[in-house]
Amino acid sequence: MSNAIEAWLEKDTLPANVSRGLISGVLGGLAGTLVKATIEKFLPVRRPNTRSAQIKLVDELSMKVTGERISESNHELAEQLVNIPIGASLGATYGYAKRDREATSVIEGAMFGASTWVATHETSLPMMGLEEEPKDIPVKMQANELIAHIAFGITTELVRGLIARRLKH
Repeated sequence: MSNAIEAWLEKDTLPANVSRGLISGVLGGLAGTLVKATIEKFLPVRRPNTRSAQIKLVDELSMKVTGERISESNHELAEQLVNIPIGASLGATYGYAKRDREATSVIEGAMFGASTWVATHETSLPMMGLEEEPKDIPVKMQANELIAHIAFGITTELVRGLIARRLKH
């Protein structure tokens, strides 16, 4: 990093704090997304042969653009093409909210992850018809999804704090 950028990020001004918060949040959100995706490979979050909300979104877009659904072999890639920008955006928002706080809190990260789960899988995705109603999803799969989201939040928080401190000092 250039000396001018380093000097600017080390300042304790609103623009520098916002920049540190956004940068550290995006990187934290990306790391959290990677952890969440890895956990979901081992803990099932939906019934076999059930298309995820991400696949449904990408399929709809693909139908509008190409007239065809995405192939089964591209499902994992399609899911990440949705998850990565969402994770980065959520991380940026979280980093912005914590822009003045370099210290990390595993509890706050867990709460961030849990609230993300509630805001998506328990409310907005079922309301949009992209997922079943929570009452129709087996409790074990809901618990697995919650665990993955809590890991997302904790990872986002730990990476955000580490990057924020490194950018300031």
